Amino acid sequence: MKTIGIGGAGSKIAVKLDSQCAAINISEIELSKIPTSGAKIQASLHDGSGVFQGARMDPAIGLEAYGSVSRQLTNLIRGAMVISATGGGTGNGITAGILRDLTGRQEQIPVEEKTIFALVLPYGKMEPDEFVSNTSAFLNGPLAEAIDSGNTGNIFMFSNRVKFEKQLPEDKYNQMMVNSLKEFFSIPEKNAQLKLLEEHIDQADFALFLSKPYFNHFTAFNFNPENDFGKQLATHWNPLLLEPEQPIEALFLLEVPTGNDGTCFYSILKHFNDQGVKPLYSVVENPALKGPRVNVSLLYSRKPAEEVQSFNRESEEHAQTKVRRTIDQYVELEPLQVNLDSEADKVKSNGEDDIIKMLKRINKL
Repeated sequence: MKTIGIGGAGSKIAVKLDSQCAAINISEIELSKIPTSGAKIQASLHDGSGVFQGARMDPAIGLEAYGSVSRQLTNLIRGAMVISATGGGTGNGITAGILRDLTGRQEQIPVEEKTIFALVLPYGKMEPDEFVSNTSAFLNGPLAEAIDSGNTGNIFMFSNRVKFEKQLPEDKYNQMMVNSLKEFFSIPEKNAQLKLLEEHIDQADFALFLSKPYFNHFTAFNFNPENDFGKQLATHWNPLLLEPEQPIEALFLLEVPTGNDGTCFYSILKHFNDQGVKPLYSVVENPALKGPRVNVSLLYSRKPAEEVQSFNRESEEHAQTKVRRTIDQYVELEPLQVNLDSEADKVKSNGEDDIIKMLKRINKL
């Protein structure tokens, strides 16, 4: 599968996943930092700006720049995975342009040409409000419209929550996302290389699963057949992704060590059957393992509008906390008598410096 990184954040992840990925950016400087052997595509603005500053966290600039590369990307994204962050300007804006073009396509897109998206969402409690606002508009606009059109493939909703809560370096967190993607994408390869015990998931089955326009939550963990699968799954959600809703479809690969007959897969089947889901699955023998390991993928259709509500709720709670903290610091407020004429004279005599200082102070609160 081809990999395309959009913006600085998306390209850094993409090149870790695929050394031959295509990287797209407005900033020539940021584009030069991506060590890919694949295509480097610079999107440009009509007035020639952005070469050094990029989109400056403004999705409108990214969307405008998309126009300069839209024809090239229309062909490039076919059957590819697009990776981008939604909080800034370049990733958000250019990806929005791609999604809107997909939404407008009237013809049915073949399975092998569907585009899947790996989106990295900001953590509302610890990242700028502007990132959350940009993401909310993206989820409720171009992403929602594209999903409704049925013209996208799976969408992976990564979150920066773990990165900020555990205070991880960006490079390490990017590698964690890449490692989780690699294990998920290894499913058809393991089916081809390892001894099959039950059923089979080949590349065509996997591609069809990926082509469906739903959110995809995938996870992998060591499975204990003596314990309830559902409870184990609930405690092993992929912490890098948003938690899933009730699944519409599911897929799992169960790997068992040599000598294990693999019949513990029946308990996994029962779990999904009880939920009214008939999963695509396979069981393979992996001599490198000491115990069973399961790789699970759940497709769900939670609407982006609900994701927006989650972001807005987190952001509002964070804002209220800041307000309460500020109020607690200044509990007793004395009445302040202001003579507007005298204050205006002060401003005139002091020049712009005091105004700038006050604006900066307000901005910090």
